[in-house]
Amino acid sequence: MTTQASTEVKNVSILIVGAGVFGLSTALELSSRGYSNITVVDRYLAPVPDGSSVDISRIIRTDYADPLYAKIASEARDGWISTYKEFYFRCGLIQLSETKGHVYVEKCKEMLRAKDIPFIEFEDAKDVVNHCPGLNGHLAGMSGYMNPQGGWADAGRAIQSLAARCSLAGVSFITGRRGTVVSLLKDGNIVSGVNVISGPPIVANQVILATGAWTSRILDISKNAISTGQPVGFIQLTPEEAERIKDLPVCINMSTGFFCFPPTMDTHILKVARHGFGYQTQIPVDQKDAKSVSSPLRDSNNTVNPFLPDDAEKTLRDGLKLLLPDFANHPWMHKRLCWYTDTPEGDFIVDHHPTYKGLFLATGGSGHAFKFLPVLGRYISDCFEDVAPAELRKKWAFGAEWTENNLGDGSRGGPPRRVLSVLEQSKL
Repeated sequence: MTTQASTEVKNVSILIVGAGVFGLSTALELSSRGYSNITVVDRYLAPVPDGSSVDISRIIRTDYADPLYAKIASEARDGWISTYKEFYFRCGLIQLSETKGHVYVEKCKEMLRAKDIPFIEFEDAKDVVNHCPGLNGHLAGMSGYMNPQGGWADAGRAIQSLAARCSLAGVSFITGRRGTVVSLLKDGNIVSGVNVISGPPIVANQVILATGAWTSRILDISKNAISTGQPVGFIQLTPEEAERIKDLPVCINMSTGFFCFPPTMDTHILKVARHGFGYQTQIPVDQKDAKSVSSPLRDSNNTVNPFLPDDAEKTLRDGLKLLLPDFANHPWMHKRLCWYTDTPEGDFIVDHHPTYKGLFLATGGSGHAFKFLPVLGRYISDCFEDVAPAELRKKWAFGAEWTENNLGDGSRGGPPRRVLSVLEQSKL
């Protein structure tokens, strides 16, 4: 396809599976380019409650060790302070390390310097309190920096707004059992739609899989991506407690993966989480290269059960003791696993499938895709129309495979990935 595609080409039916940031941003952008027959399907209405694109908060940062993502993040931030400004809150971002010379942190600082973006460096993080009085933890001996331009977004409301814009642009939606995809509709190597739980198959000329952590249930990507659960906890603060830390920046301990947000302004909820290597499930499948895959539940809402593995809960408590000790023993309002789709180098998978004609992939968010919401659809659509720069197409190509040495993009912290026990998985 090209940007000069004929009217006939732009009238083809496009079925986007997944109403998260990948799927919705693509739907809106393709609609703006003249594609007139676009349908998005998902298990739930957007914002999908257990999708990785939704929650009360997601980090918005331009801090990257990779120049391409730094560039796209900078473009996205322009969108957050304009089109999506009502959902964006600038509070600053602090990246800390328990050891000197953390590779990812140092590369981020190099990138900021190269772009003349000012930041505050901490040779000893005990000095952080001079800039952030609410951060009164045990920071002596840690190092890092603060980028005042960082912040967070109300992810659920932003996705809801994006879905509304899609609807106003003429995009159709199918949800519920009719929108729950179980497999691709194939004839040899040609994909012509999807099979769903209820009713006949939904047919389309082009299928775009933007299914995040559920992708492995639909397509064999066992060599290319792994779905992992990351621990998240929510604490209800009193108005007085929230007031004490209302000016808190987003804080990340790069050594452990622990991070925290300032409390929400209206509901006073403190959210903490870990950006680590996560947990795997084992879901039986019948695929060429895999008899089981790691995936969240498909037929129910993964946010309902308040379960975390014991070791995951301990890491969140330990993180609070280090950064926000006043709240380390507060009870959880809710706790759960948030599901990532991790790739070997942390790069997205945005590409035409090399074997199946009529199938395009837009997945592999690796825990850092949401921030690109304002511009992600443009980049995905460029790949879909085969007009993206060669550098981007190579970086997001389908095919990179896991090896024992793959650790993502270097931004993860904490213990190695592990498989949940049968008992643990039964509690999800």
